[in-house]
Amino acid sequence: MGKTEEIRKKAPNAVDHTQKRGTKNKKLTEEEKEKNRLLSKVRSRVEHVFHVVTCVFGFPKVRYKGLAKNTCAVYVLFALCNLYMARGLLLSPRG
Repeated sequence: MGKTEEIRKKAPNAVDHTQKRGTKNKKLTEEEKEKNRLLSKVRSRVEHVFHVVTCVFGFPKVRYKGLAKNTCAVYVLFALCNLYMARGLLLSPRG
């Protein structure tokens, strides 16, 4: 049994959000290309947040110090990341 069948057996309502790949003999249709573009937009927004958390705030790995402490640290980091990413809007003069 392959990975796809195993996933469908464990989580029948799961949606596959992986991008489709074209090959030399089978090119992507326009619908597949548009779906890939939409998925790329979402993925780039999410990956940008993780880049800020890992590179700007220096949190590349989770340390094993307890689930509650790690959860709290990640919540604070993502809240700070939201402020960091919105700093241009927050610091711009109103008027």
